[in-house]
Amino acid sequence: MSILAWIIISTLAMSLISWIGLLSLLLKENLLKKLILPLVAFSAGALLAGAFLHMIPEALIKMGVGIKVWLLVIAGFSLFFLLEQFIHWHHCHKTPSEHKAPVTYLILISDGLHNFIGGLAIAGAFIVDIRVGIVTWLVAAAHEIPQELGDFGILVHGGWTKKKALLFNFLSGLTMVFGGLIAYFLSTKINVDWLLPLAAGNFIYIASSDLIPEIKANSRLSNNLIHFFFFLLGIGIILVTKILVGD
Repeated sequence: MSILAWIIISTLAMSLISWIGLLSLLLKENLLKKLILPLVAFSAGALLAGAFLHMIPEALIKMGVGIKVWLLVIAGFSLFFLLEQFIHWHHCHKTPSEHKAPVTYLILISDGLHNFIGGLAIAGAFIVDIRVGIVTWLVAAAHEIPQELGDFGILVHGGWTKKKALLFNFLSGLTMVFGGLIAYFLSTKINVDWLLPLAAGNFIYIASSDLIPEIKANSRLSNNLIHFFFFLLGIGIILVTKILVGD
């Protein structure tokens, strides 16, 4: 299968994850609330493992051990900090009744931009090596599940019908495909290895600034231990996957 086919299939599959919002309709809210934070903890572990054990080492192999890789990691970190500061993009992992004053169109616009950047990252990884792309896709998918549950909850709580919320959330997810195609066609003109450390910085920012603080907000020791277990599980699964794909 060609690299372009891998990029299209993987980014389209990621866009389809937006339909997981249906779970928030099928599950009781108390159960959904219990599931979301462990998923967030798992996502944080997967993102950090993907960045430090997978993407940054691969970038160092491709680009050398000089300062350039680390500057790109910082740039990727700073880019998402900029997004939060100026368009108030943020990750939301709450059940529908917990949302306050939702700004539905802003969520869709910011999530679309987030997905576009994710498409660039996934495509860049596949262009470097298909095995790198597979692990990067798994890391992004682990993060996308709780994110899409939260986004769907915001839209429904903001007064949207469930059908409209699912449709527009999916359309927002399709920007990932567009980002993937942009990266692929860009790669025919220039070297896009720099996308790997840039994406790693994005992953580190999301995990450390958005996800981990949300997990730490819970004060019960039993819950904290559960969340830490899922955090380690996220790291472990990405590590095992990296070993299995031979990257």
